[in-house]
Amino acid sequence: MPMTRINMRAGKSPAYRQAICDSLYRAMRETFNVPEDDQFMTITEHDGDNFRYGASYLGVARSDDLVLVQLTVSNTRSLEQKKALFRRIAELLVESPGLRPEDVFVNLVEVDKENWSMGHGLAQYAA
Repeated sequence: MPMTRINMRAGKSPAYRQAICDSLYRAMRETFNVPEDDQFMTITEHDGDNFRYGASYLGVARSDDLVLVQLTVSNTRSLEQKKALFRRIAELLVESPGLRPEDVFVNLVEVDKENWSMGHGLAQYAA
């Protein structure tokens, strides 16, 4: 049950933004065993004054096309799955919508399974 927040500079087309969501969802399905229809994503666009990043932090040459992706997930995945997810996200975002791998920044926030409520005020994953 990932919850995905995508932050980027304003100005890209609806098709570009949709391609980002589609690629992220595909990567999660392939590497994190995310169920079909488990899509909860938001995109927030920022003007240049409100989008700041380290253009060369850790030796990565980023551009204004940088996409910041934060996934909140249950803390049930292995290190190997996380690495596979990062790799697959970059591969798919390069493929569509055509991002440079340097412009793909991903952050995972892991939470206990009981910290989710998907509706009706219930903790569906709580034991």
